[in-house]
Amino acid sequence: MRRLILLLAIALVALPSHAADSIHWVSWSDDVFARAKRENRFVLLDLEAVWCHWCHVMDEMTYSDAEVIKLINARYIAVRVDQDSRPDLSNQYEDYGWPATIVFAADRSEIVKRSGYIPPKPMASMLQAIIDDPTPGPSVVPEPKLTFASGGALGPTLRASVEQAHREFYDAKNGAWGFSHKYLDPNSVEYSLSVARHGDADGKRMARQTLTAERALLDPAWGGVYQYSTGGVWSEPHFEKIMAMQAGNLRVAALAYELWGDPGDLATAEAIHRFLDNFLRDSDGAFYTSQDADVVEGEHSAEYFAASDAERRKRGIPRVDKHIYARENGWAIEALVRLYEATGKPETLAEATRAAQWVLAHLHNNDGGFRHGVEAASNSGGPYLADTLAMGRAMLALYEATADRAWLNRAESAAVYIRRTFKASPGYLTAPPGPLGAKRQRDENIDAARFANLLYRYGGRPADKTMAANAMRYVAAEGVADLRPVGGVLLADLELQSEPLHITVVGGKKDPAAQALFTAALRTPSAYKRIDWQEPGQKPLPNTTIQYPVLSKAAAFLCTENRCSRPMYAASDLAKMLR
Repeated sequence: MRRLILLLAIALVALPSHAADSIHWVSWSDDVFARAKRENRFVLLDLEAVWCHWCHVMDEMTYSDAEVIKLINARYIAVRVDQDSRPDLSNQYEDYGWPATIVFAADRSEIVKRSGYIPPKPMASMLQAIIDDPTPGPSVVPEPKLTFASGGALGPTLRASVEQAHREFYDAKNGAWGFSHKYLDPNSVEYSLSVARHGDADGKRMARQTLTAERALLDPAWGGVYQYSTGGVWSEPHFEKIMAMQAGNLRVAALAYELWGDPGDLATAEAIHRFLDNFLRDSDGAFYTSQDADVVEGEHSAEYFAASDAERRKRGIPRVDKHIYARENGWAIEALVRLYEATGKPETLAEATRAAQWVLAHLHNNDGGFRHGVEAASNSGGPYLADTLAMGRAMLALYEATADRAWLNRAESAAVYIRRTFKASPGYLTAPPGPLGAKRQRDENIDAARFANLLYRYGGRPADKTMAANAMRYVAAEGVADLRPVGGVLLADLELQSEPLHITVVGGKKDPAAQALFTAALRTPSAYKRIDWQEPGQKPLPNTTIQYPVLSKAAAFLCTENRCSRPMYAASDLAKMLR
């Protein structure tokens, strides 16, 4: 007994105190800067991603270093934030990659912004240098002053410049836009698909080469797509699987399959779908956020991901981030709808609908807007534009796929909420102003312009048209429009300047012939389309002046800006007309 007591005493003495052996991390809040002012401290923000390999390395190596711990605990308030949980901070510092390290003075001004892993010694040197001289360093530069477009479109000169950037930024040897990190930029591929559909040979070449090359990033055992590859080649992947990449790749692979019928594109879409089902779907039907890059945090996992399913499971499964966010679910739902349109498999539409119903039940505010996550789990402020915008696009896609006007009404409510909550002049804010002010993000405004424009085409509400133009005024500013890759800018501009292909099915929803025509209409190889279903005796469709004839059997009509086709009674005739 005396020996046991002695051993316990030695162990207790050997255990260092919390103050000496670890950093006192706190959560991000409005109170952080008030405390920093009271205590004469700096604020260090560690903006990480739970799926990020180098974030794990920095935690294991840098933030466990004795000198780093000593300096931070002495003069800093250390704040750690999962960037997926805070779209406002993620958008503010997305150019810095993860981990991002930002140091602020107590007055909220930035002193240092660093991207990626920082080893212990350089980190300690940086922390001491800030204490010695808190003057902002060269990483902190003022944001450029923007000149906004007078209308909701690219001017001719800027459009020519952006189109040139789209071509010059393309890697003709290896595919994809960009020369160091290889990944599929969904908007750039979708723009190329759009122009290829109208006969543009360069667009077809770029989209086809990129879609084929991207298959190297598919996980051969579990499906899903890795985030990117380094070294300018497709063979050095980082193994994290985040929802943004799953949904984006799935969406454009389905669109490409509709356009060209390439079995490889369908295989890509189905492999990603399989991964979502097996790893990122909650039992209630909603979707999780990501899967980690590492099976053991901080250790490279190339050998692990080269193994078979059975061999991997013996060693464990990389952590899945089980937070359920409205934004990620909106992305997944829209992508699944595109896959349903490409394949006609009803179970895929059922999965998308079930996820949307979960989000409506748990994250909807009943005023048209959506919360980011369940408050107790997400610890994420908000509201955020991305959540309501992604769900708005998802609900508009569900209307297109089902002709259920309840989805169209919900999409319109989302647009009203966005205008009321996030409108700037011009553009739309990521979130209402917070401790660091307010910020607009380009990709979100691209999506807002496209969403509002298509919603206007369906519903005919002038407020939606104005919303699209307001978003595009920001997107079309020099210094915003020309940030590479630029495919999304060109895509939004193209859609705002043209009418979508408009197909209307006239017939009862229980009529097999009408159902076949509607299914054929959904196969139109474009996300920019308007598909309506007019039932006999139903309230007239919104935003139409066309009086469709009363016919003895179901028919479809294909309309362009100034004329409509003859009635088509067979799905094969409609498919032929669309080709």
